[in-house]
Amino acid sequence: QVQLVESGGGLVQAGGSLRLSCAASGRTFSRYVMGWFRQAPGKEREFLAAISWTGDRTVYTESVKGRFTISRDNAKAMVYLQMNSLKPEDTAVYYCAFGRTPFGSYRDTRTNEYDYWGQGTQVTVSS
Repeated sequence: QVQLVESGGGLVQAGGSLRLSCAASGRTFSRYVMGWFRQAPGKEREFLAAISWTGDRTVYTESVKGRFTISRDNAKAMVYLQMNSLKPEDTAVYYCAFGRTPFGSYRDTRTNEYDYWGQGTQVTVSS
């Protein structure tokens, strides 16, 4: 059974930082691209960042470039999202997700290229 469990969300002031973690199980973690997404109330789920299965390639959406960093530890089956310089508009539920195919491309940021999702963790940034 494939499972993803996010943690690390919370309430933070604008300009602050949070580090999200995602524990994966049920698949050979090191073979899959991993991604982070978020969804704010009334909005569609938005791609944030993805990391290659080797961990040496990353891609970010423009709004988080230079502020967020995705990383992974294949030995621990964990993926992380370090978020700095947080803004009120970053408030959302944050999800990690497994890429759909083994050894897939980290460059494909479409939501339907990810097939398993965590339950999400709430991030709230106050002004």
